[in-house]
Amino acid sequence: MYIPDYHKNGNPEEVRQFIKANSFGVLVTHSEGKTLATHIPLELEYDTNGKEFLTGHIAKANEQAKHFLRTEEVLCIFNGPNAYISSSWYQEEEVPTWNYIAVHVYGKLKILDEAETMASLHRLVDTYEAHSKHPVSLKNMSPQTLKQVKGIVGFQIEITDIQARYKLSQNREHDHGKIIEELEDRDDPGSHAIAKAMKKGN
Repeated sequence: MYIPDYHKNGNPEEVRQFIKANSFGVLVTHSEGKTLATHIPLELEYDTNGKEFLTGHIAKANEQAKHFLRTEEVLCIFNGPNAYISSSWYQEEEVPTWNYIAVHVYGKLKILDEAETMASLHRLVDTYEAHSKHPVSLKNMSPQTLKQVKGIVGFQIEITDIQARYKLSQNREHDHGKIIEELEDRDDPGSHAIAKAMKKGN
């Protein structure tokens, strides 16, 4: 990902929290001249030694599953808020642009066995059911229902590189007040989230 120095986020903990908060990502693979992508939850986890990795699963019927044995590197994309920035908000003439937050994670994929895949599913469901009014647990589901695990491929991605771009008008600090004001005056969540991120960076 192209990242000018002034857009790089050099705070590893902040980037980790971003990945966790925007965990529904895009898994991208390339093999034999073909690029495939799947939109799935990708959970940032740690092994017993504290090493970071991403865990996920896709359907065995998904063509991308065939790439898993033939690809050396995978890319996981995590998208955050974004907002159009009108140049009418600037003190000087300039073209409009777009502010956004995005993180790219590169790594090596390893296929999990059935027991490891089931364990990852338990962790996934427990994480997202924690705030449900009536949480469900895989522990209470019948063996017949849980046989569906045979139809998926679980995987773990050893992280080799993380690239985080926070494009928040860093090169127009003298216009920040106006940009934030205009973003907050809009009625879409993306604009409000970008305004909040800009305030945090000021």
